[in-house]
Amino acid sequence: MSASRGPNATPGPASPLAPGDPAPGFALPAAPGEVVDVGARFGERPVVLLFFPLAFSSVCTAELCAVRDDWSAWQTIDADVYGISADSPFVTRRFREELGLPFPLLSDFNHEVASSYGVLYEDYFGLRGVSRRSAFVIGLDGRIAWAWVGERDDILPDFRAIRSAVYIPPSS
Repeated sequence: MSASRGPNATPGPASPLAPGDPAPGFALPAAPGEVVDVGARFGERPVVLLFFPLAFSSVCTAELCAVRDDWSAWQTIDADVYGISADSPFVTRRFREELGLPFPLLSDFNHEVASSYGVLYEDYFGLRGVSRRSAFVIGLDGRIAWAWVGERDDILPDFRAIRSAVYIPPSS
């Protein structure tokens, strides 16, 4: 969907998490029967969460392909990267396979994670339970280090800013 957020898209009642807030831990399926415990990674490595509205839509495809196409830059930050949508685990698995993504896409089908991060649309063109396009960096302390929540669903996050928020220069 490339329609911009406007009178037909209403954010949910919760405020998005902000830098300094504790990041809620969670585990979500990447495919049927394949659960990824993202919360278990907190404290081990920085974590990047990319919430996107709907698999197979043009803007979401462009977002995830942009990360894929610049994967070597993402590998330099030594962080775990996860895409998250409200699509079913069958859909997230297929979407990841078709795009050839080198990072997991997770299914937040029950909307619990998007809700806990404050990025769930109350109404998205008549659909309920769709994630707002947003990005979070979770630091080694388990807190939000950087956050961005799109005001329009057709605007992508600043990937360079995300990587900069994660990057820790090697100690000399």
